[in-house]
Amino acid sequence: MIRILHVTPAYFPATYWGGPVFSLYGLCNAIAVHNEIELRVLSTDSAGPRLSQKVDVHAYPTDYAPGYEVYFCQRIAGASFAPRMFAELPRLIRWADVVHVTAVYSPPTIPVLLACRLFGKPVVWSPRGAFQRWEASTRPWLKAMWDAICRSLIVPARTVIHTTSEEEAEASRRRVPRAVIKIIPNGVDIPRLAASRLWIPEGELRLLYLGRLHPKKGIENLLRALAVLNDGSITLRICGTGESSYVESLRTLSQSLALHGRVSFIGEIAACEKDVIFESTDICVVPSFTENFGMVVAESLARGVPVIAARGTPWAGVAEKRCGLWVDNNPASLAAAIVTMRGEDLPAKGLRGREWMRESFGWPRVAEKMMSLYQELADMFR
Repeated sequence: MIRILHVTPAYFPATYWGGPVFSLYGLCNAIAVHNEIELRVLSTDSAGPRLSQKVDVHAYPTDYAPGYEVYFCQRIAGASFAPRMFAELPRLIRWADVVHVTAVYSPPTIPVLLACRLFGKPVVWSPRGAFQRWEASTRPWLKAMWDAICRSLIVPARTVIHTTSEEEAEASRRRVPRAVIKIIPNGVDIPRLAASRLWIPEGELRLLYLGRLHPKKGIENLLRALAVLNDGSITLRICGTGESSYVESLRTLSQSLALHGRVSFIGEIAACEKDVIFESTDICVVPSFTENFGMVVAESLARGVPVIAARGTPWAGVAEKRCGLWVDNNPASLAAAIVTMRGEDLPAKGLRGREWMRESFGWPRVAEKMMSLYQELADMFR
């Protein structure tokens, strides 16, 4: 039996925080079904940027199927500052054989690293893209100071940085040069497909953006690509939420580009609504400047929907596997990709992508790799 403690600033159903919440939830569910794993999750009740946005917690800890406990600690400030989490750390870290911490620039990270060093516990650290930078990254000096503190706490023999792509691995090597790096991709559920669905109904090409609304996601370039095309038969749904001022700036840009009637802002989509959204989508577009993984690409392909992904994402494989295009993130390139994809066999592309996800990114395969890492670390330090 291996006892695993996950420490994360937010946990499902806090889907406001995007792909990492879905991927961590999927991982925990996939490993908890194995009898040789005993799992606990320590998190906050944060479900959005406002203190009023919190997970509705009825019990402490909360029991999750398929058989693990989640300790939701009350946030009192910021995105994830919860004093009870710090009080729980010593007890839960002593209990664990391996501690898996998610995030970098988050209140729990440094206390977890310190406590694991104090108690001699091995650590798996998932930065979830936080070590990657783009030209508009915020607070670079503060992040550099944080990186320096974390580097001083790292014990290479006892810490493995878990990354989900080679791009993220390289960024992590630059930030923490002495750390051991392990690449294990995120997994994805492979849901059943609808018995029948329409593609480009009545000539309407239905594009989808699904994810957090944030400047690094490149949504402005996607809107400008639609303006370049100036084709009323191409529509876009933007599903997700973010800071209200930024969301309003996207609405204003859409209006200034005369995209009324072609662009719809849907808001946050619950996990149970995703299948319906994808079933009425012809192409999912992911125009991000940077992504450590890009969970929505895997979710889209798993549902048989082809993808246009920007080169800021680690998804060159969509072109290699002939299930989408991997292009520069600028309006002209995105517009050209949309036109190219419209003329291709979208159902066939989607099915190739779905099979790729099944073979390489299904949760059983990914969970097996992560459990092997946990076992290796637990055996090393018992």
